[in-house]
Amino acid sequence: MAIRMKTVVTYRTTAACPSHARTEIPMRDLTVTIDEPLERGGTNLGASPTETALAALIACTNVIGHKNAARLGVDLGTVTIDANCKFDRRGVLMEEEIDLPFPAVTLTVHCDTSASLEELAEVGAETAKYCAIAKLFEAAGTDLTVNWVKTG
Repeated sequence: MAIRMKTVVTYRTTAACPSHARTEIPMRDLTVTIDEPLERGGTNLGASPTETALAALIACTNVIGHKNAARLGVDLGTVTIDANCKFDRRGVLMEEEIDLPFPAVTLTVHCDTSASLEELAEVGAETAKYCAIAKLFEAAGTDLTVNWVKTG
């Protein structure tokens, strides 16, 4: 009998907050440190919360992109991802409530690959279906554009 993996899991953690700017979050056997830069009263031991959100989008695009490429038999080669993110800071500056803090994000996924443009487009389309962090940004109303570019 095959073991069936759970489709919905619960993540639990208890974060330590050693200062107003730094948060230490245990995940698996790691501790993720999120912090503010020195000029905002932090200790600069990690990315800020908003930088972490963008980093999560980039990382999810990488992971899910590679999973889809493998499933489709496409070798992406060496991958780099450029991000261009519009961030409305009025909310975090406490100037006014902002419904859409990230109005627009564009990712350009550069693949040094022998794959065809059609294959890259298919990887991109499949990745858009399954990247959980992209889904969060889109559900919030962010104009998210992900371009898959062949550089090889």
